[in-house]
Amino acid sequence: MERPIPYGKQFLTEEDIKSVVEVLNSDYLTQGPKIEEFENAFSKYVNAEYGVAVNNGTAALHIALKALGAEPNQYVLVPPITFAASANCIEYNNAIPLFTEVDEHGLMDLNYVEDLVKRYGTKIRGAIPVQYAGKALNLKNLREILSTIGGWILEDACHAPGGSFVKPNVTFHCGDGQFSDASIFSFHPVKHIATGEGGMVTTPHSKVEQKLRTLRTHGITKDHELFQNPLDLANGESQQSNYPSWYMEMQELGYNYRLTDFQAALGISQLTKAKENLEKRRDIARYYMKELQDLPIELPFDNFKSHEINHHALHLFVIKTEKRRALYDFLREHKIFAQIHYFPIHLMPYYRKKYGYKPGDFSSAENFYSKCLSIPLFPSLTIQEMDRVINKIKDFFRHG
Repeated sequence: MERPIPYGKQFLTEEDIKSVVEVLNSDYLTQGPKIEEFENAFSKYVNAEYGVAVNNGTAALHIALKALGAEPNQYVLVPPITFAASANCIEYNNAIPLFTEVDEHGLMDLNYVEDLVKRYGTKIRGAIPVQYAGKALNLKNLREILSTIGGWILEDACHAPGGSFVKPNVTFHCGDGQFSDASIFSFHPVKHIATGEGGMVTTPHSKVEQKLRTLRTHGITKDHELFQNPLDLANGESQQSNYPSWYMEMQELGYNYRLTDFQAALGISQLTKAKENLEKRRDIARYYMKELQDLPIELPFDNFKSHEINHHALHLFVIKTEKRRALYDFLREHKIFAQIHYFPIHLMPYYRKKYGYKPGDFSSAENFYSKCLSIPLFPSLTIQEMDRVINKIKDFFRHG
């Protein structure tokens, strides 16, 4: 019997498991040394100045947006083709999500953004571009548009660790902070680096990093240079001259968004294979491109030799077809579990009820959704499994 093929799954090795067991046998399960080690290793991987680990990607979005300064009744730009958390984090901060159109790749449409900036001006606080499927948006151009209103950029790079943007006049790595004020990543099992659940915020700004660390841990700081209470109150005994080692201050309302040490250990181990696994993803994409190029479907690259594959993070391999539902059902019948990324957020009942959105409001996004289908892509996908996916897609179009 043929085994089911999911659209994505984790890839763990014995070394990964060993790294977790070592921490389980150590003195620290949480708030220990592995957290900083993981933060430093991941920051190095994406060329970022600072990294702050949290318990999932949604938490990363929440506190990153709060650290950047989203205020009630201010607008934050976000594309509707993304996971709900990209917009929900705006709601968490009592700001207002202002949806944009998307281009043919599912990325934020910069021409649409420019029109919104002209229309709303400084009511727009910033933008959350999503590096959909692993393809990088031109953040330099987005930065230039937002600079007219002093807006910040929170890059949702959950799909794109290891990805980059390379053009003659601009080059950056996703998450490096060259054009973004903060970037967030997820370590969910289907992502490039799996820790079970987990997330990371990278930033080039020391003040944002400091804010993130405080928000991550109940709004509490142990840094004596940041203390606000007078020394005599903190000491409890006025004759002491220094803050005692046990002293801490809750300076604002924060959250418990900490990552555990055994998750961090798994992340560190996964990072040692990140580049190798990314190349496997790219090899799979090239194989799909070569074998599917003659079918009546829209593929994510021009051809299997496309130079763009070398910079794409390939979290998803998204094809587009007018027969999406029928193909989806056909593949499921043969135990190939493709997926849809994503149902447009503005048409979710919550957003329709609160803001009055309706079908047709973002026609490009809705058209993209109606055709997109993510076929299986993960580092451990075998050549036999790839051929099975390819042959079933060919069977569908040849015989219906």
